[in-house]
Amino acid sequence: MDSPDVTTGVPGTPGRTSESSTPATMLERARQRFGGGKNPPPPPPDGGNGSNDDDEGMVRMSFLEHLQELRSRIIKALLGIVVAFVVSLLFCDPLWDFVSQPATHALETLGVHPPTLAQITPMEGFNVIWFKLPIVCAIFLASPWVVYQVWAFIAPGLYRRERRFAAPFILSSAGLFILGGMFAYFVAFRFALTFLLGIGLGKHITPVVSVSEYFDLFVNVVLGVGLVFEMPVVIFFLTLLRIVTPGFLIRHSRYAILIIFIIAAVVTPTPDAFNMMLFAVPMCALFYVGVFASYLLILRREHRQFPWKKALTIVVAVLLLLAVALYLAITMHWITLVPHWPFLSH
Repeated sequence: MDSPDVTTGVPGTPGRTSESSTPATMLERARQRFGGGKNPPPPPPDGGNGSNDDDEGMVRMSFLEHLQELRSRIIKALLGIVVAFVVSLLFCDPLWDFVSQPATHALETLGVHPPTLAQITPMEGFNVIWFKLPIVCAIFLASPWVVYQVWAFIAPGLYRRERRFAAPFILSSAGLFILGGMFAYFVAFRFALTFLLGIGLGKHITPVVSVSEYFDLFVNVVLGVGLVFEMPVVIFFLTLLRIVTPGFLIRHSRYAILIIFIIAAVVTPTPDAFNMMLFAVPMCALFYVGVFASYLLILRREHRQFPWKKALTIVVAVLLLLAVALYLAITMHWITLVPHWPFLSH
């Protein structure tokens, strides 16, 4: 009787084991039977959740797609400014009364009568009141919309957790821009204009201010200070993009303060130190506000908490000391409060 075939791989049969019965071959047959002949995909490198936290929510775009997105955002921002311009045309008369009020106040303070501006050329009044003024007003009105378009262009390159800063970014940017314009209008520009117009008084000089030159000076100061007030937002945004850190800003703060005073000297329309300080001191304060905001961002990234209770205790103590000093100054040194800047009078 013939001996059993040694290549059949029957259990218990002496002889060489067939290649078809090896463990690797049996595993491959099971895969083909239950998996349709395809090997199961390897697990993702992030632990099996199928997504990477660092790339979560980020949008991949080509260079041409970035250009198309930039063009679309610029067009939308310009359309918002155009709509605001049309709305501003309906209120040119009250807007001009508001813009010319610092000049009227300065001339009245210096005793110049009548306290009015001069129109030198026939088209000067039309160009300023009905063209330039609505444009400036439209820029202020459309600033939240323009800032939103800037954020919408940048947001696809940010992580999903960083996109939550959209609303604070838009509100703070527009708010600081408007706050800077108000500071320039109610404080800095009035002092500078009174100083400039009063230089020639008593020297056989009568100040005559043309509409165009006054409006150009007004726009340069108001828009310049409004842009400078965006410093905290710029610092926070650079920290968000990991370009700067709070430690780097503090270590190089002396250079930042020097640059701030140079900018204040350029923006200030007068050469005196007092008006330059009116611009420089708020800018320095805004710089440290931006550093503090970036520090809070770093703490959030590192999952740490800021000691708010201790900080608020210190702030309240400082405010109480200032209130006591103001009370002593009013009661003992005959200083009174007045309803206009600088709110103190001897």
